[in-house]
Amino acid sequence: MSLIDQPLWRVIDQSTLGQGFDGRQSFAIDDAICQAVGTGESPCTARLWVHHQTVMLGIQDTKLPHFQDGLTVLRDHGFTYIVRNSGGLAVVLDEGVLNLSLIFSEKGRSLSIDDAFQAMVDFIRKVLSPIGVSFESGEITRSYCPGRYDLSAAGKKFAGMSQRRVKQGVAVQIYLCVSGSGSDRARLIRDFYLHGLKQETTRFSYPDIDPNVMASLEELTGKACTSAEITQLCLRTLRSIAPIRSSDSLSGEEVRYFGQYYDRMIQRNEKILGTN
Repeated sequence: MSLIDQPLWRVIDQSTLGQGFDGRQSFAIDDAICQAVGTGESPCTARLWVHHQTVMLGIQDTKLPHFQDGLTVLRDHGFTYIVRNSGGLAVVLDEGVLNLSLIFSEKGRSLSIDDAFQAMVDFIRKVLSPIGVSFESGEITRSYCPGRYDLSAAGKKFAGMSQRRVKQGVAVQIYLCVSGSGSDRARLIRDFYLHGLKQETTRFSYPDIDPNVMASLEELTGKACTSAEITQLCLRTLRSIAPIRSSDSLSGEEVRYFGQYYDRMIQRNEKILGTN
């Protein structure tokens, strides 16, 4: 049985919350749900979310020798930024990028990292099938935030994943570049690294980004595509798998967990970025 074949899926759709939705909240929300799903207090959950003009930084990005100069590039392009608590490197989020978290429990059986990532690959294959998108899974080395489970078509990456584990809960997070220019997003992160590195040699190998290896689904299909349309395809796919229960808010326990994890995100970002 596939990991996505659950008896029930709870769905939290936060894809239309607008510009006031803070990126730090997203990762605290996933951690809160992760803990509740892991303990069995909540069912497996799919959460959809969109952030406006935000760059999610990885912890390695903060170790760039000229990190503050890199941040200046992001600010000059009108982007805010946060340091996330899941793996990976810098990722661009805007209204043309849809994020999806699938959150599973390890209470009944342990899940390998590959098991969880493959479940997301399988799910996205089902989601994109109706619009005729077939894709490969594997690292696109010159993309931003390259990883073994990058999704690409015709050699152009349109999605990347990360994973977060909290108290027997596993959150697999994917960003899908739905509309807009994949190469423009890649140029932003390329310039962030150019200014953050200034050709210095570092122990960690940062990606040498080629903007031509990234694209949006809109660019790949040649057809207009929106985050709202892909959200509907995600919901339709979930309904084809199991009954879904839509929820506008977290449970009482999740709200309590959220407060703790959000405080941690704020403290982490204040410590690293000196911002509140």
